[in-house]
Amino acid sequence: MTNAEAPAAHMPTIDVQSISKWFGNVVAVNDISFQVLPGITGLVGSNGAGKTTLLRMITGLAKPSEGSVSVFGEPARSGPHLYSRIGVMTEQEAVYDVLTGREFVALAADMHGMSDGNTAADLAIQRVGLTDVAGRTLGTYSRGMRQRMRLAVALVNEPELLVLDEPLSGTDPRQRLEFEHLMLELAAEGRTILISTHVLDEIETLADNILLMAAGKLAASGDFHAIRAKLDEQPYNVRVVSSNARAMAAALISLEAVDSVNIVDEDALVVLSRNVEALQRSIPQIAKEQRIRLLRVEPLDESLESIFGYLAEA
Repeated sequence: MTNAEAPAAHMPTIDVQSISKWFGNVVAVNDISFQVLPGITGLVGSNGAGKTTLLRMITGLAKPSEGSVSVFGEPARSGPHLYSRIGVMTEQEAVYDVLTGREFVALAADMHGMSDGNTAADLAIQRVGLTDVAGRTLGTYSRGMRQRMRLAVALVNEPELLVLDEPLSGTDPRQRLEFEHLMLELAAEGRTILISTHVLDEIETLADNILLMAAGKLAASGDFHAIRAKLDEQPYNVRVVSSNARAMAAALISLEAVDSVNIVDEDALVVLSRNVEALQRSIPQIAKEQRIRLLRVEPLDESLESIFGYLAEA
């Protein structure tokens, strides 16, 4: 990526303004606005939330019914000169089984009009760690390997913007870790990466920014903790494990910070609280006063899964 091509630091790579998309009477995306800066952004939502439709509008594959999308300061459907700066991996696992991995990626390079498609293909395949199987036909690959070779296709043109729809489908834990390392490398090079997923823990520790979609709307955006801070009106669940759950529950229920206490077994209970900071200060003090041995205190809501649950219900 040259300095002339790199997006200005103050300018978002993607600028979505009040876009909606409907198919007949079905509203797939409903009045969404946001901006995406260089780095890694996660687009998270359950299946049917509108993520794929939104990505199709960002990459110029679909036209918004209302609103506008710009990429690198240009309308998203500006044409080949803009598409050459974007790498896309769709959700559909579409490959040509009779082609070798190298032929498949080289074909994509040729479609981009690259002068040396074979060299570009080899470099992209190397980045996804499949050089040793590049000469095999795609029909002999596992699903995870096919996903990685499709990622090589998205990378073959050295894109400044990478848009990935469910890229980790079918991959094993080792492949997911390698994917994470590669995404961090690409982001460190100044690229913009937008990753869509419905498996929330895939993106929680990877993304700089998270966009949460529910029922076609943008439910929240920001980093994980910023989103959680917006939900302070929602109670937190905290699990407390001690030598005497009943005595601990009797003491905790009188605290102003506690909404309810549920005894799970003789050692554990779950406390519902709207002020976890105050609760966590009180628990050790109560344990000391009641001569209860405190074994573990752990918030159960400090995950993207719990946050998404709250937002989807709202």
